[in-house]
Amino acid sequence: MTRALEGVRVLDMTHVQSGPSATQLLAWLGADVVKLEAPTGDITRRQLRDLPDADSLYFTMLNCNKRSITLNTKTDRGKELLTELIRRSDVMVENFGPGAVDRMGFTWDRIQEINPRIVYASIKGFGEGPYTTFKAYEVVAQAMGGSMATTGFEDGPPTATGAQIGDSGTGVHLVAGILAALFQRERTGRGQRVNVAMQHAVLNLCRVKLRDQQRLAHGPLAEYPNEDFGEEVPRSGNASGGGQPGWAVKCAPGGPNDYVYIVVQPPGWKPITELINRPELAEDPDWASPEARLPKLDKMFQLIEEWSSTLPKWEVLEALNSHGIPCGPILSTKEIIEDRSLAANEMIIPVEHPERGTFKTVGSPLKLSDSPVTITSSPLLGEHNEEVYAGELGLDGEELKLLKTNGVI
Repeated sequence: MTRALEGVRVLDMTHVQSGPSATQLLAWLGADVVKLEAPTGDITRRQLRDLPDADSLYFTMLNCNKRSITLNTKTDRGKELLTELIRRSDVMVENFGPGAVDRMGFTWDRIQEINPRIVYASIKGFGEGPYTTFKAYEVVAQAMGGSMATTGFEDGPPTATGAQIGDSGTGVHLVAGILAALFQRERTGRGQRVNVAMQHAVLNLCRVKLRDQQRLAHGPLAEYPNEDFGEEVPRSGNASGGGQPGWAVKCAPGGPNDYVYIVVQPPGWKPITELINRPELAEDPDWASPEARLPKLDKMFQLIEEWSSTLPKWEVLEALNSHGIPCGPILSTKEIIEDRSLAANEMIIPVEHPERGTFKTVGSPLKLSDSPVTITSSPLLGEHNEEVYAGELGLDGEELKLLKTNGVI
């Protein structure tokens, strides 16, 4: 069975997380992703190592299913080889600082001359304007995209989210742009530029907070638990921020992740009152309707928590689900990596690595019926130099040795 992107060649000039997360998704979809690294390698091969002589989990978990070649693009021969790689690729992806690829001598105009059909995709921190030259990192993007200002509790500082919405979130956006450009190329025969800024991707993921910013002009946000509202959307803890109120309630024995998140929909209120042994609240006019409950959401969840805190979260989950009440346990990273259902759904995958042995990684969340994904190990540095330079570009063995001696590969 062929895979969705079989036959698509991707020249992966990315590093760290945002770019590699995008190109790994393309590899999982069947593209031939050739990761081009400096002879010293992607910096994350050495960052946060748990084993001294093996590529880090940071690198291995972002670069599965790829091939690795090395190239010093500052040398004349390196530029010639890069030109040939661009000529043979369908997609080129980079996430260097602004202008870095241009300074190599590969402007968009030059890349189009080399290969008019190529899709040239870039991730930058910011769009054109006063922030263009700022250095962007995961939490910087969260800070400037609207996430941190609206995450945390009202009386606390702005808080970063554990989800990597700045890096991997941007990578997912870039994949969407690349696939759209490849699809359009089928009609036009031309490649195009695809640009995604990390700040913009985070903002797109925070659109409901921009919705609420505009709603503030017409008064307080009733579904928020906050008492006071100023001119900006406040941090609102674990409130759902949607049409149905939600909160994380404590469970026994009271550990850091002994919580269940519960959403209180109108049909669920009566069974909830029965579960918490307060059935009279189902008919009490002060509690019976959503409008009556909205001004006292904190008290409502306090009543639920008085019940939930006496039971383990899995019992709370079972009781709520038996009545069709939307809920979910707070799963720790340990629980997730050991979760049998996630393993059965191929979302937690064991992978064999030639240096570090078996490690676990996240599987592909994209499930295509005719394009199955098999996760393979990330490549060693320059593992595919001979395969690409000799087998595909036609360089002979003597030149390969000379290129290595001269620091070109």
